[in-house]
Amino acid sequence: MAHTLSDHQNRLPVAQDTVLDLPPSSQTQDLRTRWTTLDSLLCGAFAGAVAKTVIAPLDRTKIIFQVSSKRFSAKEAFRLIYCTYMKDGLLGLWRGNSATMVRVMPYAAIQFCSHEQYKKHLGGYYGYQGKALPPVPRLLAGSLAGTTAAMLTYPLDMVRARMAVTAKEMYSNIMHVFVRISQEEGVKTLYRGFTPTILGVIPYAGITFFTYETLKKLHTEKTKRSHPYPYERLAFGACAGLIGQSASYPLDVVRRRMQTAGVTGSSYVTVLGTMREIVTREGVVHGLYKGLSMNWVKGPIAVGISLTTFDITQSLLFKVHSMSYFTH
Repeated sequence: MAHTLSDHQNRLPVAQDTVLDLPPSSQTQDLRTRWTTLDSLLCGAFAGAVAKTVIAPLDRTKIIFQVSSKRFSAKEAFRLIYCTYMKDGLLGLWRGNSATMVRVMPYAAIQFCSHEQYKKHLGGYYGYQGKALPPVPRLLAGSLAGTTAAMLTYPLDMVRARMAVTAKEMYSNIMHVFVRISQEEGVKTLYRGFTPTILGVIPYAGITFFTYETLKKLHTEKTKRSHPYPYERLAFGACAGLIGQSASYPLDVVRRRMQTAGVTGSSYVTVLGTMREIVTREGVVHGLYKGLSMNWVKGPIAVGISLTTFDITQSLLFKVHSMSYFTH
């Protein structure tokens, strides 16, 4: 998704001659590399925050159904949203969103930044430096990026899930969740559900990034435009999110059950044990795929906004840095 500086030089022929006559020093190269990484981190954090804030009420509703034995339906979902609004007010629909921001901003920053780095290294390894990766490395780059981000930010995801399904009286803020879980259930509990998370994020991130990058590549080949319009990026991201989330959804349900076992009175310990108990009590469709229809609404929206926001903000920042570079 990131654009190399050479791409911008090609679109700026007047400044290009100057750059070719005066090759940048190693210090300047290091500065440009550092700015590119910083761009990816900042744009990733911003993209994740925007996307998650937009769909926060739907996300919270989905989690509540995932961790309960109630059967999901659109009618019940909207009734829950309405009851939450009547009881806690409009801001009640965004309960737990502060924990989501604390988690999603570093998660998205790490995921997008590491995705750019994995693409760069895999491109060099397979001989596609600066070009679109072939299918397998493209899938691998997305999976590695998602795994890296999930491993480094997992406790924040646990905290966010707890805040989403509990009353305000139980946990007053993010730090209170950390302290109370550590004291009452042990520090190890902060990593409960880690295995299904990693197992789920490998196909989810891999398929999502793979689909998005592939659609952009096909678009460029067909239209001869290197940059899709924003609405086209949204459509590509929505398709990517729909496919990726559908493929990994059962593991998402298992993850949420294990994360919230301490407050729901359940005894979910292992991935297979949790999955077996869900299937036995609620069935495959109504258990492992509970809330999937809502995910088909919020998922494509979130992923589309996230990927599009990242691409656009990174392109804008890169243009600013390029103009500054040519000016000086």
